[in-house]
Amino acid sequence: MRNLVAVAALLAGPGAAWAEVPRVATDIAPIHGLVARVMQGLGEPDLVVPPGASPHGYAMRPSEARVLDQADVVFWVGEALTPWLEGPLQELAGDAHRVELLAAKGSTVLPFREGARFEKHAHDDHDDHDAHGDHGDHASDDVHEAHGDHGDHQEHDNHEMHAEAGHDDHHGGADHAGHDHEGADPHAWLLPANAIAWLDVIAQELAEQDPENAALYVANAEAGKQEISAVVADVSSTLEAMQSLQFIVFHDAYQYFETGFGLTAAGAISLSDASKPSPARIAELRQVVADLQVTCVFSEPQFNPGLVATVLEGTGAKTAVLDPLGIELELGPNFYPNLLQGLGAAISNCK
Repeated sequence: MRNLVAVAALLAGPGAAWAEVPRVATDIAPIHGLVARVMQGLGEPDLVVPPGASPHGYAMRPSEARVLDQADVVFWVGEALTPWLEGPLQELAGDAHRVELLAAKGSTVLPFREGARFEKHAHDDHDDHDAHGDHGDHASDDVHEAHGDHGDHQEHDNHEMHAEAGHDDHHGGADHAGHDHEGADPHAWLLPANAIAWLDVIAQELAEQDPENAALYVANAEAGKQEISAVVADVSSTLEAMQSLQFIVFHDAYQYFETGFGLTAAGAISLSDASKPSPARIAELRQVVADLQVTCVFSEPQFNPGLVATVLEGTGAKTAVLDPLGIELELGPNFYPNLLQGLGAAISNCK
């Protein structure tokens, strides 16, 4: 993989590494990690939502607002994950190229699951997912592949901003016509196939912005894809024996990871936006733990562990921590493979 980078640097020419690279902003740490991998050897992206903060609701500090104001390119998951960010993007990053990864070509997007108990049919339609997100004519709306038509970018309810400030050319984005993100689960970075597809989207965008270094961006993306594939094979081997594990997650953020690795959560304490669960939902989950003999209930470092203790009370289930954002991980080009490994290890150790 290092050879690929070396070859790309030679192809790009002796002055490529000294060319001015775009200033890049990213929303959350997993996206920062993917962009950092593509930019490796040329520069580093900036991060808007710091590790430990919930992306579902966050008040930016002045330094983070400056990151958006100075950005040439912004990569973000999308409004479904960070609805509060759309206004600042429009106001502060009006001249930047904004790439919504949920809408990027090759992305697999799953709908929200409903209720405290995830019924089996919620995963039935996902059994045949192509790991590379090739679901263009899926018979149901359970999986949406975004199509990468940059020019025909129509407005819909929450995306008027895309048609303003000269952003009709939404690089890496999709034709939003008939593509309603309402109800879309935004935790799509946890599907390795999405991360692999996004490396290409990131490399393409940066190559367009910085053609002198295009070969290195592409080579970095290829190397990153190989690294992710190697980690996926390793984590898959580790989790193969865990596919019958009955477990509950803190909030419904993991169905992409489940889809990628053949797992099925029995339910979630909180909804996908991590809102506070009702007493009725807690009671239903306690019944799920009893009925399904749930082995493990996973908490998250960002949220109240007391809710997990309430669900576990009087049961023999264990508890462990799952972290979809990798708040303990070092930022940088190795972040995403390390995130997958950490999630796999946490699940395999809770049995």
